[in-house]
Amino acid sequence: MELRALPSSALSEHLISCIVPRYIKIKNICKLNLKEKAAATRRSFDQLLRFNLRCSAKGDSATVSASNAHGMELSFSNIPPHDARILYSVAPSMGHNKENHPESNLRVPAIVNALEAFELTSKYRGLEVFEMQNFPPASVDDIARVHARAYVAGLEKAMSRATDEGIIFIDGSGPTYATETTFQESLIAAGAGLSLVDSVVGSYPGTGKIEQVGQGKGEGTTLNLPLPGGSGDYAMRNVFDEVIAPCAQRFKPDIILVSAGYDAHVLDPLAGLQFTAGTYYMLASSIKQLAKELCKGRCVFFLEGGYNLQSLSHSVVDTFRAFLGEPSLAPEFDDPAILYEEPLSKAKQVIQKVKHLHSL
Repeated sequence: MELRALPSSALSEHLISCIVPRYIKIKNICKLNLKEKAAATRRSFDQLLRFNLRCSAKGDSATVSASNAHGMELSFSNIPPHDARILYSVAPSMGHNKENHPESNLRVPAIVNALEAFELTSKYRGLEVFEMQNFPPASVDDIARVHARAYVAGLEKAMSRATDEGIIFIDGSGPTYATETTFQESLIAAGAGLSLVDSVVGSYPGTGKIEQVGQGKGEGTTLNLPLPGGSGDYAMRNVFDEVIAPCAQRFKPDIILVSAGYDAHVLDPLAGLQFTAGTYYMLASSIKQLAKELCKGRCVFFLEGGYNLQSLSHSVVDTFRAFLGEPSLAPEFDDPAILYEEPLSKAKQVIQKVKHLHSL
């Protein structure tokens, strides 16, 4: 069945007639009222009237796809509903399986399991938590927009060596390694990020020195604040309130992109800081408010570091809860007894220096 240029109400009814049988089958799993789900879906599809839509049904399943004037195919599972408060996508690198290495293929599954255990998925939250699925991987051209093409080509070429040797180490990029699937998995992860950014609108190693403030037209728009080892919740609160928020308010971003490094947690084996799940809840809440004030709530978190599976998954759970406006579970997750005194005087010196550099 093909639908073209139908009025809003007629189009919605046709789409719902295709999809309702599938909803009936999964209603008990999703714990959603059928009528509420259908009404929400109708609202979601009303915004797609500018596209050519095709709906097909076979047996007890239904699929909906759309294409715009340029022929770009859209998947129903990629269309976030109006009611969504959190969009996320999952791109696990299952080939990253070297034992006893912090870069583990268990990281993303640990997060997913924790979100499920704490009922923070669409299975429990309906349309307010939406998982982006069936997103296309990034292309080599996409990656080459921000990385030298020779670098990208070198990584792609290295995959043949990984196929022969099983695991290879990548020189010059920190303590990481690659397997024969790493390049393709990287494209999938980058594609997840691109899809999230598109839905919301529209570094390590060797950078981050406090004196690096940008150059040319971008001078003053790069802000680095390297905290002393052992810095924790108190230092991070001061950094956000005294430096990050004022700089963001002055810059007025169109969207906030967060490189979400959970390896600053006190239990993490790498970073040497002592953030807690409560710290990440505070940061997520503050970033949410900042995005609401400056860029209509648009922000995207990209998973970066985090190598203790327990602290990583708990911190992501508390990040989700912050965006949902729900209380932190840090009292359940965090053990204050393992924290030690923060180097507050050193942290204050760094804060004052960066405030001076950026005229705050």
